[in-house]
Amino acid sequence: MAAVEDPAPSSVSLGTASGRWLLTATVLASGMAFLDATAVQVALPTLGRELGASLSDLQWIVNGYLLPLAALILLGGALGDRYGRRRVFLVGVTWFAAASLLCGLAQTPGQLIAARALQGVGGALLTPGSLALIQSSFRPGDRATAIGVWSSLSGVAGLVGPFLGGALVDLASWRLVFLLNVPLAVLVVAVAGRHVPESRDPGPHGRFDGLGAVLGAVALGALTYALITAGERGGTDVVASAVVAVGTGALFVVRERRAHFPVLPPRLFADRQFTGANLATLAVYGGLGGSSLFIVLQLQGVLGYGATAAGAATLPTILLITLLSPRAGALAQRIGPRLPMTVGPLTVAAGTLLLVGVDGGARYWVEVLPGTVLQGLGMALTVAPLTASVLGAAPDTLAGVASGVNNAVARAAQLLTIAALPVVVGLSGTDYAEPAALTDGYRAAMVVCAALFAAGGAVAWATIRNDVLRG
Repeated sequence: MAAVEDPAPSSVSLGTASGRWLLTATVLASGMAFLDATAVQVALPTLGRELGASLSDLQWIVNGYLLPLAALILLGGALGDRYGRRRVFLVGVTWFAAASLLCGLAQTPGQLIAARALQGVGGALLTPGSLALIQSSFRPGDRATAIGVWSSLSGVAGLVGPFLGGALVDLASWRLVFLLNVPLAVLVVAVAGRHVPESRDPGPHGRFDGLGAVLGAVALGALTYALITAGERGGTDVVASAVVAVGTGALFVVRERRAHFPVLPPRLFADRQFTGANLATLAVYGGLGGSSLFIVLQLQGVLGYGATAAGAATLPTILLITLLSPRAGALAQRIGPRLPMTVGPLTVAAGTLLLVGVDGGARYWVEVLPGTVLQGLGMALTVAPLTASVLGAAPDTLAGVASGVNNAVARAAQLLTIAALPVVVGLSGTDYAEPAALTDGYRAAMVVCAALFAAGGAVAWATIRNDVLRG
């Protein structure tokens, strides 16, 4: 079947059939990735039991996806700009679906971890492509509205993810959490291949900074391996991995300072505000990754929640973020981002401290709900001003790169916290299946996460200016 002729880039109107098809494809693709990320968390205890996985295996099931996503997302955006955003987006969607199928068929922890790593590569190709297609295809007057619709509908996928994932685990199998992506991807490819216009950056392109991308990925991977392995056996493996991480990390910095077209432009970090906003991102998303992992383990391993109930327990946090983030963005536009970015993480820290005492001694409404509500309120205050601060601190010509850097920092923060936190609180092996050991580790972990959130607020207060938001 011949494809219909695509409209010219930047000419699609939101109210037309072309605009609706474009939004459908991008929302379904990003929603697929968001749903998968949130649904997998609640499936972890069941995965551990059915596959005989250790705590380090569970860490790698999460981090096997986050590692290539964090390491390659900048490269994914650059590939789309150069070779065609729709083309790279479709490759990413297809790759993600194939990897999801492998995840659903995995028989051992090792097979699942390998398939999750392939999923992360697909995610790094499709994630930057969805927003880039909206930005490049819709006419300027419709872009803000289209991005708002995309954000809201994609947020719904994140909202539904924990509950849907838990229901699939309890009523059928954890495998459906992954297999559900396959028909969604087929639909995305069918819609995007026919109705989404192609676009690319018409400007000159230098050589890809392939060496920089490889060095960054190796450094991040070696550090993650060292942190996770330290909790299982330690010894020379940990030392060797740490040495590789430090060495390749140093080479990455040198490479990026010398490359003509670096994958991570150092000049962005010459701006104090850009650096501060990304440091705040590192702290806040590190705390979020750790607290999300441990609350799910505690609810299922100690309080005896099923996967569905554990997913439902986190809904207030995600619901508040989804509903209130646009209003927080408007507030930051009026008063400046400094106060929301300070108060928000401190509110999340307070909610996380309330959750320290979760041990089944009281009902959900008393023991769990207040902390999750405070976490949701705090994150809603934080997310939109943080994103706007990052983009506002970068030159307009580097807005896309700045957004990619911040996205990579957020994923790397979650990756490293999930790798390090169990080691820091003394959990290893099958401790996650021992209620007493898990509770001790959980309490310590939540205190550490609260400290990370508070640090994010302090960094924001010290570095963020109120004149950053433009427009």
